Amino acid sequence: MSPSKSDRGSETRELILVTAERLFAEHGVEAVSNRQVSEAAGQSNNFAVGYHFGSKNDLVVAIVRRHFESIERRRTELLAEISGSPDLRDWASCLVRPITEHLASLGSPSWYARFIAQVMTHPSFRELVINEAISSPSMQQTIEGTFRLVPRLPAEVQQERGYMSRLMIVHMCAERERALHEGTAPPRSTWESTAAGLVDALVGVWLAPVSARR
Repeated sequence: MSPSKSDRGSETRELILVTAERLFAEHGVEAVSNRQVSEAAGQSNNFAVGYHFGSKNDLVVAIVRRHFESIERRRTELLAEISGSPDLRDWASCLVRPITEHLASLGSPSWYARFIAQVMTHPSFRELVINEAISSPSMQQTIEGTFRLVPRLPAEVQQERGYMSRLMIVHMCAERERALHEGTAPPRSTWESTAAGLVDALVGVWLAPVSARR
């Protein structure tokens, strides 16, 4: 039986998503046009991306959502396991491990960590992805649990450490993914040990003393 039009449409959407994720990871989101994505995905219609997804913003969000369910499900499981823990490490783990475990499940080569790292260099795409991430119930619960355990910090310091935390998670994961793809030795031997190092670093960032103002 030949595939239905709906099945063919779903297959085309998936192919476009996979292709766009790889191209954006390799070259940056701004540098790759929707037309280039369509051509690389083997679509004779150069407007295939626009037909299936709309704008490039819509395509970026669709790539994020393609991975979202797995990460959200794992974070929800971890939150149930720690159940109001007074240990900051547990809450940092809820930030890190859903991502590293998802990346591990993708095998190698994978492109998602490098895709996110590229997206985070672009102001408008960065806001899209951040808003998508923090709007989830599990992330809101994780953020609230974390801030219950960190010392009271000046607002600008709290904001700065949030940026630091996000940069560490995004770029350490991207560097490991790149090293695995290139066959070079990453700093940690497994995604699990990478997660452990990130959790240590995040706890250190949030508990670090604030220098006295002059």
